[in-house]
Amino acid sequence: MESTSSPVVNTYPLSNYTSGNKERKVAKDTSIADRLARMKLNYMKEGMRTSVEGILMVYEDNHPHVLVLQIGGTFRRLPGGRLKPGENEIEGLKRKLSSKLAANSPDLVPDWQIGECVGTWWRPNFETPMYPYIPAHIPKPKECKKLFIVHLPEWEYFEVPKNMKLVAIPLFELYDNSQRYDAVISAIPLQLSRFQFNLIPNST
Repeated sequence: MESTSSPVVNTYPLSNYTSGNKERKVAKDTSIADRLARMKLNYMKEGMRTSVEGILMVYEDNHPHVLVLQIGGTFRRLPGGRLKPGENEIEGLKRKLSSKLAANSPDLVPDWQIGECVGTWWRPNFETPMYPYIPAHIPKPKECKKLFIVHLPEWEYFEVPKNMKLVAIPLFELYDNSQRYDAVISAIPLQLSRFQFNLIPNST
């Protein structure tokens, strides 16, 4: 039996990516409880929340890293967010990536290359936990979150809101580390295990 080749993600050095700051993103919620309360209100108006997030890969010390947004000292999240009702997933993710990572100048907005969906997560109730399946006793989940690979070019400039930092976390730190990271982020190494990372050195 022939083995199928693994999909390839071209990955470039972290040093190829520079970043600046733009205006702060005002938080809509001051606590997790506020966020879940707002989610419940939106659910009553619009139905299940659909969100999309991007997995942006770089490498350092010959090991793949994931770019995440850090808010405050410990809270980290993938760039992305909630789709508008009826919005296309790919176009919505591009919009959210630009909101979080692109400069305000139209000339500096990256040409986002969205790859395949690598994971789907479900929030059964208006509570923090999410699962990579819908529990059998939950007829109407409250949120569906999809994670997509984002293929970065060799060089890029990002602009991040002043109250956030763009940090690179190695896959080995994320793996099986839900104590420090949430279930979605700590599962990324498993979700990417079928990919081959092509670590490309600088061309200059």
